[in-house]
Amino acid sequence: MTANATTAAAPRAPSAWSARLAGMLGHGDIVLAMGVITILVVLILPLPRWLLDVSLAFSITLSVLILLTSLFIQKPLEFNAFPTVLLLATMVRLALNLASTRLILTHGHEGPGAAGGVIEAFGGFVMGGNFVIGIIVFTILVIVNFVVITKGSGRIAEVSARFNLDAMPGKQMAIDADLSAGLIDEDQARARRTELEEESSFFGAMDGAAKFVRGDAIAGLLITGINVLAGMIIGVGQNGLSFGDAAETFTRLTVGDGLVSQIPAIVVSIAAGIVVTKAGVRGATEKALFSQLAGQPKVLGMSAFLLTALAVLPGIPALPFLLLAAASGGLAWHVRRAAHVRDDASTDAANAAAQPAEEPITAVMRMDDIRIELGYNLLSLVNTAQEGLRLTDQVKALRRQLATDLGFVMPSVRIQDNLQLPADAYVVRIKEVEAGRGEIRPAMLLVMDPRGDAIPLSGEQTREPTFGLPAMWIDPRLREDALFRGLTVVEPSTVLTTHLTEVIKDHVSDLLSYAETRKLLDELDKNEQKLVADLIPNQIALGGVQRVLQNLLAERISIRDLPTILEGVSEACGHTRNAVQITEHVRARLARQISDMHTGDNGYIPLVALSPDWERTFAESLIGQGDDRQLALPPTKMQEFVAAIRNTFERHALAGESCVLLTSPGIRPYVRAIVDRFRPATAVISQNDVHAKARIKTLGQI
Repeated sequence: MTANATTAAAPRAPSAWSARLAGMLGHGDIVLAMGVITILVVLILPLPRWLLDVSLAFSITLSVLILLTSLFIQKPLEFNAFPTVLLLATMVRLALNLASTRLILTHGHEGPGAAGGVIEAFGGFVMGGNFVIGIIVFTILVIVNFVVITKGSGRIAEVSARFNLDAMPGKQMAIDADLSAGLIDEDQARARRTELEEESSFFGAMDGAAKFVRGDAIAGLLITGINVLAGMIIGVGQNGLSFGDAAETFTRLTVGDGLVSQIPAIVVSIAAGIVVTKAGVRGATEKALFSQLAGQPKVLGMSAFLLTALAVLPGIPALPFLLLAAASGGLAWHVRRAAHVRDDASTDAANAAAQPAEEPITAVMRMDDIRIELGYNLLSLVNTAQEGLRLTDQVKALRRQLATDLGFVMPSVRIQDNLQLPADAYVVRIKEVEAGRGEIRPAMLLVMDPRGDAIPLSGEQTREPTFGLPAMWIDPRLREDALFRGLTVVEPSTVLTTHLTEVIKDHVSDLLSYAETRKLLDELDKNEQKLVADLIPNQIALGGVQRVLQNLLAERISIRDLPTILEGVSEACGHTRNAVQITEHVRARLARQISDMHTGDNGYIPLVALSPDWERTFAESLIGQGDDRQLALPPTKMQEFVAAIRNTFERHALAGESCVLLTSPGIRPYVRAIVDRFRPATAVISQNDVHAKARIKTLGQI
């Protein structure tokens, strides 16, 4: 039983230690803080020799860990904590320098082991018993670190930081262009911007971090000189050593201490150089170097020839050069053979195919939902440097505006050039069909007089492409004069964006696809998903909901209040499946929203009512039942109605009123279908669309 108990208890020890280690790593912030505090304590309190040996071994291990990490990272940003790590490593070495200096000056007269076994080993092994050799080796290490590695790494970091900062606007513009063109989504664009900012900050920090290594090298040189002079003074003056013994003892200890600190410093400096030189290299360091240095068989063959030529020169040992020549020639033959194998495999694969791969027909059939085609003179609207005036920025703002106003997420807009267009022309296409066209002057400003008077400036007379209003293109230097005269001044990109806005609002119902409808329903809150599950497909198909939403959008009614719309659809499905009648019921549920849409600045809805005679005429002209119901109005009556609508609304428009036509609920869809053909901007509502608390003012009658 005792043996069994011992066997069962044995595995618990590793688990307990693992749990403790995991607990320490889980509080990494506390561990790091304690480490920094320990460094500060070392600067004040003396260290025993055994603890100094452990600390020096830790310093060497840390530097090797940093070097290996820099070798295996794929790109510099994977080690973006390097500046902080470099500062901490430098602090550790300086603190250990001070601790070893205290031991050397205090106990140096006792012998070579006065500052611990690590310093004694480095001093004896590197110097070979001659302190002059040690001084020379230490000086060379400091020069290599200070002049070559540190200075080169700092220069590369400085240039990389400057170039990254200069290239940031262009890279940001490229990200915005890809986002507007639909090549990437919002999350990808945000990730690319974040990576761009981190890259710029990293190289800027590396530029400053190089100064740590530079200062460490200078400090090591000064500390070594101070230790030698002070040690000789203390040894001769206080400990009674002869000048020769004091020089040899303290120089050996000091140089050993300098080597222990400078070797990790050189390792960290090399790591810094590797990190900053990987700015344009992808992949681990060994893959990048071997694939580029050993990837050209011609270069390897020429190197083998040169080494062979050197081997036959008189006085030069032939064996090393012949061995290297054989290795270079064999590697060249291997690389060339591998390249031939790849080429043969590619040729066989190409010959095995009966016909070359063709582009799928489905790729040709794909259509852009929204596309803007620009003449070559308008490409500057996409690449303009001024933030907020770029066409891509305004398209992004338009997508947000439409989502807020209509509750509909506009599809991505593709912007491309079209050399067949005039230089200053543009075309807006909705599903490959031209929906708008205009001309703008990219280097000028468009001005309009809101009062409709003639524009008292010199420029090019034109018409605003969206609404056809009289306008003028003027020189940008006349902006202040135009604003002083009370004229409306519009940037060229804004002119195009305004036109695009109206085109999209006119065709927004066509852009609401089946997939977009499904996405709108899926993004509803969890509390509303029960309503969706009860409604679709038990009461109505998803295509029916899509049709209702399209009917609302066709009259520019926002569908943001989707739960209320779905509730109205559910109620209407109890007595009809006709999409038009369901839409009319939903409009009644949205009466408060519709009334608010048409309330003017005076606080009331300006109405023009349909007379009882016309109400009766329309009602009697409806034929058919249910889904087959349609309007059969005689042509003479149709012309009479169109003339009456046009005259009445133009008369009120001249008086400054934007009127709304009021009809009965039963005939409203049919009246709207007629009015939409010649006055699409005129709103047609029924009595059910007027909220009970809305203020109305009847201005006339048809």
